[in-house]
Amino acid sequence: MKINGYKENFELFTSVDLHKTSKLIYPNKNNLSKDKYRDSLDKLLDELPLKDGMTISFHHHLRNGDYVLNMVMEKIAQRNIHDITIFASSLFPCHKPIVDLIEKGIVTRIYAAYISGPVAEAISFGKLEKVCVMHTHGGRVRLVESGDVKIDLAFIASPTCDKLGNISGKHGKSACGSLGYAVTDAQYAEIAVAITDNYVDHIDEYEIEGRYIDYIVSVPSIGDPKGIVSGTTQITRNPIGLKIARLAADVIRYSGYFRNGFSFQTGAGGASLAVSYYLKQIMREHQIKGSFASGGITGYIVEMLEAGLFDKLYDVQCFDLEAVRSIRENKNHIAISASKYANINDDAIVNDLDFVILGATEIDLDFNVNVTTSSTGIIMGGSGGHADTASGSKVTIIVSPLFNARIPLIKERVLCRTTPGESVDVLVTERGIAVNPKRTDLLENFKRTNLPIVSIEELKEITDKYLGVPEEIALGDKVVAVIEYRDGTVIDMLRQKLNR
Repeated sequence: MKINGYKENFELFTSVDLHKTSKLIYPNKNNLSKDKYRDSLDKLLDELPLKDGMTISFHHHLRNGDYVLNMVMEKIAQRNIHDITIFASSLFPCHKPIVDLIEKGIVTRIYAAYISGPVAEAISFGKLEKVCVMHTHGGRVRLVESGDVKIDLAFIASPTCDKLGNISGKHGKSACGSLGYAVTDAQYAEIAVAITDNYVDHIDEYEIEGRYIDYIVSVPSIGDPKGIVSGTTQITRNPIGLKIARLAADVIRYSGYFRNGFSFQTGAGGASLAVSYYLKQIMREHQIKGSFASGGITGYIVEMLEAGLFDKLYDVQCFDLEAVRSIRENKNHIAISASKYANINDDAIVNDLDFVILGATEIDLDFNVNVTTSSTGIIMGGSGGHADTASGSKVTIIVSPLFNARIPLIKERVLCRTTPGESVDVLVTERGIAVNPKRTDLLENFKRTNLPIVSIEELKEITDKYLGVPEEIALGDKVVAVIEYRDGTVIDMLRQKLNR
């Protein structure tokens, strides 16, 4: 079968049992009356029906500051439970202890929308026994709601939890803001456990209802909220990145979709964030007010809300502590679930986007984008909401330098197709702007501007001239991960990295 030139051997996947196929009946939990509190994680685990082959879920709103996943998995490993599937919305360098569990056969499969750090390297080098599944944020919700993945135990890092199990991410010493990715886990898991470092009598406003929570455990700390902020959430100061951001803002301005009521999302890369700075100036100059901005929210987007440039923010994940403050204080900064954000439903927020600004590790001549691996083939990220927002947005803009440290952006074929080229409309680089030929409307609008429009082939010729054509990466035969599109289609596969 061919999808835009990518030949997929789907017979391979009939033997790897990618998903459980049991039909899921939506849980009608009503756990409000029972005593849910347990005074230690050990006592609770002694009580739970732990068994080999379980699927255990975690959310990533504390990002690289999360303590809960390591804490829980260490205790479970001590109980000699094996063949565990970790169903985590994302994994970060702080989750390094999981590598040891992979090597011991305690963790044998991982599902995630984003993986970086030692766990990503371990998967790339073939240490994980079973094929890793890398999905989108919306795809994760679809997997659970469809019953393709059945969560046996969900452990929810809970910045504040009351006696009924109501959970808020807005308050407490570990406040992380929106808990959008944890909502599905709480609703659908056979057993949902709130792990909190701020146990209180009552919460007036909460993101997760107590009726979905079966148990509550109080611990000294669920994580370091400073870890919410990572290197990917800082605005670029690089002159090349700033030039790219200015050009991208002009692409929005002249696209034909820049008008009162437009909607917007930006990724967390430095150049992507800089676009919001320049867009703010253009909006003020032309007296344009947007309807909403969405996604993972940063302080830069909060500034635009507070300046009156957007009516609302729809927030599935706070990317920094300024966003955490805003969602706590501003009624127009609204927490949403991952399902509302990016599920493959008609009413998902991503389907109402006019513009999305995204990054790329690689892009090829068919506009397919890789944000999953480095140029060496090692996993270093994943789709997250990349493919979801690219699919839903009217104009998808990729921003990236044409080359970095002598590594070219544009390839004949990307190492990993994270987002299909059909969803990508514009590539903005410091050397020019390439428009997907299918977007004749954008090409026509840009003719009336001074924007440096070139073909993607011309951009590749520039990098080939300076850097030459890179050698192909040597990879093994073993498939270590599959890349799922938001509808569950396998659109690519990653093979084992043989050497460093």
